[in-house]
Amino acid sequence: MENFEYSQKNEQLVKKSFWSKTRKAAGKIPFTKDAVAMYYCAIDAKTPLWAKGIAFGALAYFISPIDAIPDALIGLGFTDDAAVIAAGIRAIAGQVKEEHKQKAENFFEKS
Repeated sequence: MENFEYSQKNEQLVKKSFWSKTRKAAGKIPFTKDAVAMYYCAIDAKTPLWAKGIAFGALAYFISPIDAIPDALIGLGFTDDAAVIAAGIRAIAGQVKEEHKQKAENFFEKS
């Protein structure tokens, strides 16, 4: 994960498609809250560019329709996404602040 460089393309993809994918996945996959916290970390102006690169890279993989295991495969489809999100969260753990986690909580309370 540390080899992810910041990519404006990933940032644009995530900002364009993250919420629609997340709303579809909410309640179906256990790592959605982590992905939302990572999103809030990625868009935070105080987050260092290297952490944004990891976060946007992992989130771009999550929302991409093309990945190692198609999301349509029941039971397996999100395992690769979960692994990428988990690795991204571990890589930027010190950057995902309590405020990002709280915003994620608020998103799920409203949904």
